[in-house]
Amino acid sequence: MVITYEWRGDIDNAAVNALHAEAFSHARMPIDWQAQVHRHSLGWVCAREGGRLVGFVNVAWDGGVHAFVLDTMVAQDMCGTGIGTGLMTTAVQGAHAADCEWLHVDFEEHLRPFYFDACGFRPTDAGLIALR
Repeated sequence: MVITYEWRGDIDNAAVNALHAEAFSHARMPIDWQAQVHRHSLGWVCAREGGRLVGFVNVAWDGGVHAFVLDTMVAQDMCGTGIGTGLMTTAVQGAHAADCEWLHVDFEEHLRPFYFDACGFRPTDAGLIALR
């Protein structure tokens, strides 16, 4: 298995929508990922095995020194193979190259070992207001 990682790689909306639906267990939605990431993101990482999109992460930012990890997704049949860690490594490199000072992430409790142990994030104080 050879996985390639590409910062700001070409994306196909249908492929990302299919991967998002699989990763987050919902029906496919017609999201225009190309427009979204080009308008709001510092970058994104595509992981591919051959031509197949097997991983994706979006790195949004404030236009300054803060970048934010969003929508980390790995194909279900590829979970546990290190693709998620590869996505984060490439995201960290991209944010660092853009001279960001911070890379933020929030996540559900079951993902603590992935983000803290495998990817090197550390716990911080944060706040959240549920809007829906």
